[in-house]
Amino acid sequence: MNLPSANSLIAQLAATIKPTLTSNTVLVGMHTGGVWAAEHLHPLLDGNMPHGSLDISFYRDDFERIGLHAQVKPTRLPFEVEGRDILLVDDVLYTGRSVRAAMNALFDYGRPAKIRLAVLIDRVGDRQLPIAADFVGAALHVPGHQHIHLVRDGDLQLDLKLVDIS
Repeated sequence: MNLPSANSLIAQLAATIKPTLTSNTVLVGMHTGGVWAAEHLHPLLDGNMPHGSLDISFYRDDFERIGLHAQVKPTRLPFEVEGRDILLVDDVLYTGRSVRAAMNALFDYGRPAKIRLAVLIDRVGDRQLPIAADFVGAALHVPGHQHIHLVRDGDLQLDLKLVDIS
């Protein structure tokens, strides 16, 4: 399977999202891939838009089973969440559980007026929760024995990789 380029997906997302932005919109990337994607989206959308990052490690429903991720990142939300229109960004929407965790985390900071989800890749057919993205770079059917990873090189360039997990 040939994956689309991360840069083309980010440009496509930016073009789709930009007309929907309001002065109340803030950008929040989910660690780690969503933060990288949001960093690339931010200047294409509005370089003055408030933006931050969200770590969902403690909100995952599999926390007790898999334990704490080795690299917990800080949440950085340098704006009020209360009443804001949140544009939540993630790299891959798969089961929906990470997005559910992100929404739970956001509500600990206040009650947003609205949360919209933007993802580079929507893995079609594998949802476990009724969660759908508002903005999708590409919708792909990916075999269950493979994962899509967003990787970042030393020059901060993004690339999508298909990885066998079997």
